[in-house]
Amino acid sequence: MSKKLFNEFDSVSAKAWKQKIQVDLKGADYNETLVTSTDEGIDIKPFYHADDHDYNFSLPKSPAWHVTEKLYLENVEITIENALDVIERGAESLWIIVPEADDKKLKFFEALSDLKTPLYIEVLFQDLDFFEKLNSLLVKQNKTVLFGYDPVHQLASSGNWFNNQKEDFDAFLKTTQLSSFKNHINVDARLYQNAGGLITQQLAYGLAHLNEYLNILELSDNRLKSISFNFIISQGSNYFFEIAKLKAFRLLVNSLAKEFDTEIDLTIIAEPSKRNHTIYDYNMNMLRTTTECMSAILGGANWVNNLAYDEVFHKRNEFGERISRNQLLILKQESYFDKVLNPVDGTYYIENITIELAEKALSIFKTIEAGKGFIHQLFEGKIQKKIKESAEKEQAKVKTGDFILVGLNKYENLEDKMSQDLELFPFLKQQQRKTLIEPILEKRLAEPIEKDRLEQEKKNPSSKPTE
Repeated sequence: MSKKLFNEFDSVSAKAWKQKIQVDLKGADYNETLVTSTDEGIDIKPFYHADDHDYNFSLPKSPAWHVTEKLYLENVEITIENALDVIERGAESLWIIVPEADDKKLKFFEALSDLKTPLYIEVLFQDLDFFEKLNSLLVKQNKTVLFGYDPVHQLASSGNWFNNQKEDFDAFLKTTQLSSFKNHINVDARLYQNAGGLITQQLAYGLAHLNEYLNILELSDNRLKSISFNFIISQGSNYFFEIAKLKAFRLLVNSLAKEFDTEIDLTIIAEPSKRNHTIYDYNMNMLRTTTECMSAILGGANWVNNLAYDEVFHKRNEFGERISRNQLLILKQESYFDKVLNPVDGTYYIENITIELAEKALSIFKTIEAGKGFIHQLFEGKIQKKIKESAEKEQAKVKTGDFILVGLNKYENLEDKMSQDLELFPFLKQQQRKTLIEPILEKRLAEPIEKDRLEQEKKNPSSKPTE
């Protein structure tokens, strides 16, 4: 039936489409009117056609994605209770953050020994003795997990190593030889987006960050098998560009793996950005995170963790966590976002952006490698400078209204009061301390405007907060 239908129509070439558009423009310049330039240096055309599409690349089919829940392992008993609760409520994988090397924390993993739910364990410290104890425990349970020990991220985000470069990298190398984490590494690239980096910078810095570890493994003749990669998806950039970003990164990792004569099983762990979250008109955050999660899924993320709408100003609470988890469950169980593998394959627009992002990111990556690598350029301050420049341009757009945050710099409700509703300090915290390098700092775009509005609230204390 469909073949007969399409036979009724003649195909139209890209040239014919463009000629028709130019006629309809009635003398207006095609490029100035319909071609949009982006900060990434990519021009978006008004249409994409098979005639102009000569790309021939394929990516591995993404497995069904996991609804992921992030839990901070502070109080062991409470976290055990929370873990069992969120699994019962629909979580399909757990992201456990271990803040310190306390043997009491191992009781959490002992208590959940029969749990079949996939685990990603992120550690915020370097302690090989703890890593070995955790590995022994997981071996007894016959579990293999994704293990997140990332000293380069520690350097970039804090300005210092956990201990020092040699000890941190020695621990990294030994960790990749432990049975439960065998030949696996984790790269946390969330920092580069949350600090304001362009998509091409996020891709290039993430790849260069990974390359530092691959060089260490190559020197040790340790064969890499898998990588877990943490990415941020931002609605503020561009819905389709964020889809293409993850696809572009898979292409880049495949290319890098070939240079090391190895194959890599890449697991992408994605979550929405904090950078565009607002404390005023905070329900808008739910809309932002919904489209961001959609981009992550369509781009091929394997694990998707959502952020609560009140993440930046409220302590963890049952309502916020339930809403964020249900957003993912609706996408999966009611919107059927798990029924088609690689649903954007063959989309000329997205595939075109994918290639362009990959090419531009690769160019930045090559410049970094020519400059003695990612760590060296962190110490020279070049990475920080580039991100800061991009962040300042984006911040300026918020001020002029070219970057819209609905409810904050457009369609704002000036009767909305928040000064009495802040359980957490929502702004960038800076401590005066000695660091080896200038740290890359995460900062939300809304902060300057929010600070002004909070000051106005202090000047008018009689105003009552909105219900």
